[in-house]
Amino acid sequence: MNKKITMLVLSAAGLAALVLYPILIPNPYYIHLAETILIYAILLFGLDIVVGYTGQVSLGHAGLFGIGSYATGVLVFKLGLPFWLAIPASIAGAALFGAILALPALRVTGPYLAMVTLAFGTIVQILINEMTFLTEGPMGIKIHKPEVWGHKLSEVEYYYMVAALMVISLIIVHRILKSNLGRAFEALRDSPIASDCMGVSVYRYKVYAFVISAGFAGLAGSLYAYSEEYISPNTYNFELTILFLLAVIMGGRKTRSGALIGALIVVMLPSLLADIELFRQIAVAAAVLGVIGSAYMLAKKRSTVRGVIVPLLATIGLAAFSYKLDNMVDWRLTIFGLMTLFVVYYLQDGIVGFLMSFVGKGRGHVAAVAASGVAPFQHAQGGQQGAILLKVEQALMQFGGLKALNQVDLNVTQGSVHGLIGPNGSGKSTMMNVLTGIYKPTAGKVEFAGVVISGRTPSEIALGGVARTFQNVQLFGEMTATENVLVGLHNTFKSNVLDVMLHTPRYRREEAAARARAASILEFVGLAGLANEEARNLPYGKQRLLEIGRALGLNPRLLLLDEPAAGLTAPDIKELMAIIRKIREHGITIILIEHHMDVVMALSDVVTVLDFGQKIAEGVPAAVQSDPKVIEAYLGGSAETLALAKH
Repeated sequence: MNKKITMLVLSAAGLAALVLYPILIPNPYYIHLAETILIYAILLFGLDIVVGYTGQVSLGHAGLFGIGSYATGVLVFKLGLPFWLAIPASIAGAALFGAILALPALRVTGPYLAMVTLAFGTIVQILINEMTFLTEGPMGIKIHKPEVWGHKLSEVEYYYMVAALMVISLIIVHRILKSNLGRAFEALRDSPIASDCMGVSVYRYKVYAFVISAGFAGLAGSLYAYSEEYISPNTYNFELTILFLLAVIMGGRKTRSGALIGALIVVMLPSLLADIELFRQIAVAAAVLGVIGSAYMLAKKRSTVRGVIVPLLATIGLAAFSYKLDNMVDWRLTIFGLMTLFVVYYLQDGIVGFLMSFVGKGRGHVAAVAASGVAPFQHAQGGQQGAILLKVEQALMQFGGLKALNQVDLNVTQGSVHGLIGPNGSGKSTMMNVLTGIYKPTAGKVEFAGVVISGRTPSEIALGGVARTFQNVQLFGEMTATENVLVGLHNTFKSNVLDVMLHTPRYRREEAAARARAASILEFVGLAGLANEEARNLPYGKQRLLEIGRALGLNPRLLLLDEPAAGLTAPDIKELMAIIRKIREHGITIILIEHHMDVVMALSDVVTVLDFGQKIAEGVPAAVQSDPKVIEAYLGGSAETLALAKH
């Protein structure tokens, strides 16, 4: 409750500041400056979706910003459209180009994506410059402030219009990012494979992220055109692209306050770097703050000498270097680059993240609700006990000359626990990846509930009733235990983007129902007391249980557990076995890959043994345990030789 009151007070103070700013500071220049900061903040709200949440590096947002500006400029200058048509058209136009820009994001990541988006921004600038019949080329386009019922808005009136749209944008972005959409975006960044296996299509949500982000860039571009009343191609250059990226990183990713601070940086930094004397003063002030901050961190034992020495020397060096410069023109991009490197290495969570950690607070999460008796997941539906649920026929998975799976058959019956064992490198995890669509088999087929699923995407298979965990834990580290389970419950949401933006009753009902089920699932796996803890901070054993809980959110008929007991202590293994038995009691069929033989033998109805990609044995646990081929595979010799060795 105190947190909510604090947020309300801060929000009211922010709104009051926006309203009173033109009254307290009536100078038109400073009003226009604040207006520009608010416009850039709108763009950065959207850019943070791509950079902060999905983890994509986009250097094309200056181009999208330019598309929004020129869409408005052309529609107003050429066709005389009013602002209430020009602004939505700019948003739609930029969103369309955002969808086009998203296409390479489906195939490339990291530096390759950065290069593609940078090329996009460069092409947009060239086209704006060359398409003189539409954009007037280097001459630029002049437009005037919007008119409302025949009245041309003054600078102050237009400031209030921009401020209102910024607040609306902030609310919309905040709602999106705190919804199932925001959780999907964040899951993509942490583990695309796990996202796909939770029914969150990587392709679809990458496109959603780019389109929504581009829409905000289009809105910002349109407002910028009206604000400046003149636009030209050289505005949307490489320097602006770098500034936008620097602003998101330096302000603080995944925070709206970080975007506002970043917008302030975008507007003020070029001016600061244009005046050599002002730059020297700021560099000296930064060095002084660096010394004070380093001393404080060392005194409070929050850092070591090794941790503070490099940033401290960097700030002092920058202050000294500033007095060696005669002008800033040739050094602007160099300083931008150095600042970006500094922030990436030493302020990874930006200014807001640094301040939060400085006062001992972490990122804010929506608090989990208490378990209220809601069923954690449904009893598995369909099929008859003992009928074949999963059928693998002659599965071949070949990587070059290596056959990871070689003509393997597998039948899993409804309601059973089917153990899948074998030495390291025998093909167990490859089989898991084939069953869940991560790998498409070279030959053979996989049937689930009578339907061929080999060749389908992981998200389609997951939504069809097949859930899994991973050999190496694939949790979403910066999300809480509750939020991880909510990603597993993503399939329960039928609301669209508009429902999320408007917080319609349908969306609120679905969110409340999902949170109630998430609380029940966490209680089911014994993690109710850790519901608000970030996944990366959980003990390893609890992370394993959380991964199982997240998979149960899909209401699966078949659950694939890939070495769930790996690395667990004896008490944790005992707890895990009890949970697996409870899952089976709900009618869910389980395939269990495990190296702990006592776990496999105690839980499994049938055990299949793989070795070098081939099935060498199958049957009840006791029979498999004494099979000569299995003994040879595990112990490296024939059963007869081992028997003689004992005597």
